[in-house]
Amino acid sequence: MKVFYDVIVVGAGHAGSEAAVAAANLGSAVLLITMDMDKIAQISCNPAVGGIAKGQIVREIDALGGYMGIVTDDTTIQFRMLNRSKGPAMWSPRAQLDRAKFVEHWRTIFDTVPNLDIWQDTVNQLIIQNNEVVGVKTNFNIEFRAKCVILTVGTFLNGKIHIGKIQISGGRISEPASFGLTEQLKALNFETQRMKTGTPVRINGNSIDFSKLVEQKGDDDFHKFSYLVRENKKLKRRSCWITHTNEQTHSTIRNSIADSPLYNGQIQSIGPRYCPSIETKVITFADKSSHQLFLEPEGENSREYYLNGFSSSLPIDVQMAALKTIDGFENVRIYKSGYAIEYDHFDPTQLAHTLETKIIKNLFFAGQINGTTGYEEAAGQGIIAGINAHLNCFGGHEFTLMRDEAYIGVLIDDLITKGVDEPYRMFTSRSEYRILLRQDNADLRLTEKSFNIGLATKERFNLTVSKLAQIGDLIFFVKNFSVLPNCVNDFLIKIQSSPISKKIKLYDLILRPNVEIKDLAVIVPELNEMIFKTEEKRREEIVEETEILIKYKGYIDREKLLADKIKRLDFIEIKNEIDYNSLQSLTIEARQKLSKHKPKTIGEASRIPGVSPNDINVLLVLMGR
Repeated sequence: MKVFYDVIVVGAGHAGSEAAVAAANLGSAVLLITMDMDKIAQISCNPAVGGIAKGQIVREIDALGGYMGIVTDDTTIQFRMLNRSKGPAMWSPRAQLDRAKFVEHWRTIFDTVPNLDIWQDTVNQLIIQNNEVVGVKTNFNIEFRAKCVILTVGTFLNGKIHIGKIQISGGRISEPASFGLTEQLKALNFETQRMKTGTPVRINGNSIDFSKLVEQKGDDDFHKFSYLVRENKKLKRRSCWITHTNEQTHSTIRNSIADSPLYNGQIQSIGPRYCPSIETKVITFADKSSHQLFLEPEGENSREYYLNGFSSSLPIDVQMAALKTIDGFENVRIYKSGYAIEYDHFDPTQLAHTLETKIIKNLFFAGQINGTTGYEEAAGQGIIAGINAHLNCFGGHEFTLMRDEAYIGVLIDDLITKGVDEPYRMFTSRSEYRILLRQDNADLRLTEKSFNIGLATKERFNLTVSKLAQIGDLIFFVKNFSVLPNCVNDFLIKIQSSPISKKIKLYDLILRPNVEIKDLAVIVPELNEMIFKTEEKRREEIVEETEILIKYKGYIDREKLLADKIKRLDFIEIKNEIDYNSLQSLTIEARQKLSKHKPKTIGEASRIPGVSPNDINVLLVLMGR
């Protein structure tokens, strides 16, 4: 058995999967250690990827050369582009997936990626020498040595499952918890806390009266997550279904609230604010007579459904009684009960932007161990940790993403500067640069950056260069081609846009709110001919990107100027160790926060909660700036 590696990844969830393949594709010898090889990249809660801001993260992972977007495209059973009624900064792709095929597809990837080995076991101890990690020990009493170790342990550290008064040790239902690592890391002065998450019952679709539910179909036109030009495996499309709780449902839950681990003191940790349990909804929003629920299929042909919006840790009989009060669920049968789970995580302010820990060299954390929630947030951290672990092994500048470059950059910067007091979930509102960080342009933002370190392939880079060129050609054409009133006025009147009285550039027409390039192409043959010069398989993508860049140019330019202005602070390094407690001109809170976080730049210091603009001015004066 080979026991010496460049990088060891502990845990094969979404963070671990992306970390392992990124490091391996860069050239590191990688060992991925997982408790169960048949549950690699398990979508253990909702069998869906993407959503508000999360969809942007998946596209960023793909643009960097990751795999979540590729696997999602090949296992999609429903696709929707959310927020289409709003501006493109808010558009967010989401896909419902075949749960089993998603895991199967990831396993195939692992079997084909070079430099990657898998070992089924549990890690219970890190091997540390002189404040540097050099390997791991497992339950099978094997020592694996490596230059870097990435912990992506999900909900497994001292995991405890709650169903009513029943408490079971476990990282997921029917899967064992992991012990030893928390205790070792606490002894090394890592700050640890407990968090909670939950999941709903799984429904037997044969027991549902779908005539009482509202059907929710996916988009007719098939979008995708990956920027690669490839033939996706086309699975059968499935609908989701909408129903609602009612007063009888709420009464059933309220009458049993004393049996809820969330309300009887059994669970002390904090759960995700933006994905509350059904009992939390009933108590917190007591004035609401109903809550919307989504019944979502688990696979292409499966009769198993996920009840989105009904996460619960109530006793099983209470869950069943409440379900039977819902329209269409009168005769409901279930496969698995809902449950809550508590687990350990570590204060992410103990990390650098590379996700390397500040306390132990070459040790990286990614995923729920950092206090985040969601597959996408975990995967985004995983690919960054994998890249930087490889760079630590072989040299090179650290790879980080700024807040104006990626939602992944916002995510990591939020974690390491602000910390978490609840499971962190990404939203578009967390970014001050939403117009720059759209889902449509992740490849234009990130692929060249990844290609330069050797992760994104030449194929990806060439696609990006080609896309940029075709967009440039199309913009040049519409800026220089004019149309006469008799060509476009009928169309303009039809869409209730002011007719023109003289010749006008196509560019100026496209600037109008209701005018789209595809509609102009119908009445302007020369524009249609220009569009047909673009690549057929990416034509829609190129036209859409061109239109966004034209219509929102003023907003985009303004946001770039703002980003450049603010980003200057991120290039002012705090090189020398500063005794913040001795700086009486700083507020007491700033002294405490700066001493704890030890920011590397003035920009990072400015984003720490409790550090005021006046405190930043004091630091700038101190540094002669």
